[in-house]
Amino acid sequence: MTTNGLVLFPDVEELDFVGPWEVFATSSMVKSLGGGEPDTVVGISQSAGPVRCAKGMRVVPDHTLSDHPDLHVVLVPGGQGARREKDNRELMGWLAEVSSRCRWVASVCTGALLLHEAGPGKGRRLATHWAFEDSLAARGNVEVVSGARWVQDGNVVSSQGVSAGIDMALWLVGQLESPGHARTVQRYMQYDPAPPYQE
Repeated sequence: MTTNGLVLFPDVEELDFVGPWEVFATSSMVKSLGGGEPDTVVGISQSAGPVRCAKGMRVVPDHTLSDHPDLHVVLVPGGQGARREKDNRELMGWLAEVSSRCRWVASVCTGALLLHEAGPGKGRRLATHWAFEDSLAARGNVEVVSGARWVQDGNVVSSQGVSAGIDMALWLVGQLESPGHARTVQRYMQYDPAPPYQE
């Protein structure tokens, strides 16, 4: 059984965590339907109580920084709040500590700024939202990869903004289980992007 933890904070971008949540939860359901042990997917925030996201959605975390189960995966989303939370010493200290014990450490969008600030992203190849690539590069001790939906460097995997987190989460499911299992999850979700207004 795998326990995947998604970090929540005020002004977090909704799809940055809801997209991967759907992937991990669907993976768990597919495993359970096949007779396997389901996984656990949890939201974790600094304190209990609803978290107001960037566009107004409110979500209730399952755990706080001090009472969550051991994690196999920790995923840090981005959003307006990420630019503030990089200066949150308690959250950064927790992220540094928990990342040292996780099999995979992941970020979506400007969550890469938090991975860098906390330490797991330093000295790594990272992806982030195109509008923040220069900001991340200016922090130093990082190679920002442009034009890649997601990037793996060791046990750290980072993705560009919003929808790219779904791609990354599907890849992670393929690593945690198998590529065949990930394809089943992808098919169940009917994940086959076809943007109507391509350039």
